[in-house]
Amino acid sequence: MQKIQNNKAWLLVLPVLVLVAFSAVVPLMTVVNYAFNDTFGNNQFFWAGLEWFDEMVHSDRLHGALGRQVLFSAIILAIEVPLGIFVALNMPKQSFWASFCLVVMALPLLIPFNVVGTIWQIFGRTDIGLLGHSLAALGVDYNYTNDPIDAWATVIVMDVWHWTSLVALLCYAGLQSIPQAYYQAAKIDQASRWAVFRYIELPKMKGVLLIAILLRFMDSFMIYTEPFVVTGGGPGNATTFLSIDLVKMAVGQFDLGPAAAFSLMYFLVIMLVSWVFYTVMTNLDKAEAGQ
Repeated sequence: MQKIQNNKAWLLVLPVLVLVAFSAVVPLMTVVNYAFNDTFGNNQFFWAGLEWFDEMVHSDRLHGALGRQVLFSAIILAIEVPLGIFVALNMPKQSFWASFCLVVMALPLLIPFNVVGTIWQIFGRTDIGLLGHSLAALGVDYNYTNDPIDAWATVIVMDVWHWTSLVALLCYAGLQSIPQAYYQAAKIDQASRWAVFRYIELPKMKGVLLIAILLRFMDSFMIYTEPFVVTGGGPGNATTFLSIDLVKMAVGQFDLGPAAAFSLMYFLVIMLVSWVFYTVMTNLDKAEAGQ
């Protein structure tokens, strides 16, 4: 007897699909329209073809912003992933202190992006900021508004402070799923601490590490609010990442055609790199599972 499928549950999903259509699909189609057309106002458009895309591909401005963005994301991943693993390994596994540490680690994640930027903007000032004033008292010439290296250091430390907790909490969840029998067997075999991490803990964290790397890459590659509040993209263009450059082009200069082409290329780059990350790490998991 053939089973009758009931598709009425789709009616519950329909309102969500309608909201997604209006909040995502319609704006995306508007961006696509501007990317392939030129306009002089009055809602009159003229076909431009791939002109804006060609302009962006050969734009030194875009190349510079892309280079800064890739460097920033690489530094962030290189710091936050190992640091998050280290923090997770040293967090208490049970008792009151485990709950306390989880709450403390989650606090930076609850702070809005613009508030994080404002906190570090004040924190780094040499006149009223604790960090800036302390460094000045130690004789360190620190000024994130004038020195590109100081600006980069401030933005990186700010992002590490804000988002390392996410990696640590995900790794902690992966560690909690490891049965105690594994540790007992390792103790009987007199396995070293490195061996326990390499052969027991790290394999159990691979799934959550994949999620952590993907989330942190996408977030860092699209970062806007925090560096914009702290440095405004300066000094000069030192911290003008892709998102900041895109906003300046679209809102500041009102170059809607190039900005639309820029945003579509930006979106495709994020999707492509995320797909490569996911495919490579998934294949590694499958290869190790088949051994």
